[in-house]
Amino acid sequence: AAQAILAAHLCKADLVSGMVGEFPELQGVMGRYYAREENLSAAIAEAIGDHYAPAGPNDRCPSAPTSIVVALADKLDALISFWSIGEKPTGSRDPYALRRAALGVIRIVVENKIRVPLRKFFEADDLMAFFAERLKVQMREKGVRHDVVDAVLSLGGEDDLVRLLARVEALKGFLDTDDGANLLAAYRRASNIVAIEEKKDGRPVAGAPVADLLREPGEQALYQALAAAHGTIEAALAGEDFAAAMAALAGLRRPVDQFFDGVLVNAAEPELRANRLRMLARIRGSLRQVADFALIEEGG
Repeated sequence: AAQAILAAHLCKADLVSGMVGEFPELQGVMGRYYAREENLSAAIAEAIGDHYAPAGPNDRCPSAPTSIVVALADKLDALISFWSIGEKPTGSRDPYALRRAALGVIRIVVENKIRVPLRKFFEADDLMAFFAERLKVQMREKGVRHDVVDAVLSLGGEDDLVRLLARVEALKGFLDTDDGANLLAAYRRASNIVAIEEKKDGRPVAGAPVADLLREPGEQALYQALAAAHGTIEAALAGEDFAAAMAALAGLRRPVDQFFDGVLVNAAEPELRANRLRMLARIRGSLRQVADFALIEEGG
């Protein structure tokens, strides 16, 4: 901690030197040399030299503990400070390189697998939204679809980038499987039926399915599968076992298919129809534990 504090205190000192005044591109570089000449520790000298990094997508990312702390503090301080006075990027205008600062924070956190809740630094919701947009840009460059990132981000409350990206990768892998693709199709079918009936009835489908009203084997099997999956998914997400959460979703594919193949949702009896609509709404709710599947695009 003492080394990080001293490095942070000295990291901008080279800006007043004649060398950096004449050659601005040497900022940080000269600070490292000056620190060495002052016989400061290698960790402090490297932190001073690295605190601007990464300056671009191909720039080296700090990896030493002291360097990580100072580089993160510098970027977070810039973002929070400019945000607090209303100096935010607009369109193509970003005179203070705040997009680059946000991408730098993301790279440092993700590449070093640092578990840091960003929300503790940000009071402004739009600053977290700004980070989310930058994260989507970075993920798109790595070949991850923006809608998959959106599906996880939309649940809200997630500010641990390492955990967030683990969820995104798990969801991406699941959607690339036959189970994932078929369950997504079933989700859309269930959601569309519920939406149509809600519009027709003029009220939302609410409440849990009533076990005593389950007449068909297909709806009984789905009811049991959803009850089991809900607890499994909840426990898996709490333990950050995202592969187990996706496996639980995959286990729903067969009972969901059997329900649609063997159960008439719009039954003549009003109580059966209402109960089966609640079952469809529960499918939607179970999948929403993991992500908002409504945001996954067709043919993605």
